[in-house]
Amino acid sequence: MLTAPKTLSGLMGLCVGDALGVPVEFTSRTELVKSPVTKMLGYGTWNQPPGTWSDDSSLTFCLAESLCRGYSLDAIANSFWRWYKDAYWTPRGEIFGIGESTHAVIMRLKQGISPLQAGGTSEMSNGNGSLMRILPMAFCYKNLTFWELMRRVHEVSCITHAHPRAQMACGIYINIAVAILQGADLPTAYLQGLRNSQKIYAADEYGSEQPHFARIFSGEIAQLPMAEINSGGYVIDTLEASLWCLLNTSSYAEAVLKAVNLGGHTDTTAGVTGGLAGIYYGVECIPQQWVKQIARRQDIINLANRLAAAVLD
Repeated sequence: MLTAPKTLSGLMGLCVGDALGVPVEFTSRTELVKSPVTKMLGYGTWNQPPGTWSDDSSLTFCLAESLCRGYSLDAIANSFWRWYKDAYWTPRGEIFGIGESTHAVIMRLKQGISPLQAGGTSEMSNGNGSLMRILPMAFCYKNLTFWELMRRVHEVSCITHAHPRAQMACGIYINIAVAILQGADLPTAYLQGLRNSQKIYAADEYGSEQPHFARIFSGEIAQLPMAEINSGGYVIDTLEASLWCLLNTSSYAEAVLKAVNLGGHTDTTAGVTGGLAGIYYGVECIPQQWVKQIARRQDIINLANRLAAAVLD
């Protein structure tokens, strides 16, 4: 039996987590404690059928598709525009729930502003919109030096979110993903990812951002009580919550359901969690009844195979 590529485990892991969260996005934690999500639901917040993924997965797939043809910021940015204009890489031919920052950036890209100049740079430009789609960059690690991989991760973040904090969150996440791809267990991958991240984020350019990541860089994010884990749209909240869910569970299903049931930005928290959990546990450990309900499942499988051929050979 052929082993599924890690690209499929990651992309499907992210997408399933996203789809689990879509129907209850913006639902409060209090409400989800009373009535937790335990299976793939439908309709709810966005009135979409079960298995429908959000812009989180759409933009992840746009990035993955672009990487199949090599690295080009212009091509990646153009794929984001196609998603917005032509419903490219949408689950059912329409977009819904697009974030304000991402929408504003796509309008700037349409006006001809270069991808590296399009993303917001203000303190308020630290939503989770680049973190939610950055995962495919991790699969490029074999073909790039550490420094080149991090440079590209930062550039891809900058298309929509150019503040150093958003770039840093993406870099930390990718370093942890790479450690998992290299075979580390989850606690080790977390700490290894932090050590590698410090190589670049101890520099002056990012030094002022270090305090915002203190709880992550402590190496003890898993020990925090749930009451101290936030699950809104702030990029650090999303990164903290995803790592907390990953490190406090022992299966893919448990990790993504814990993420969904934190409430708030349920699709993004579960998608960011699910990307790492998928890589670690493998696509065969994602409940098959969930995978079978995913919109465009075969297209996602085909994309993952193309990406694997492009970057993992």
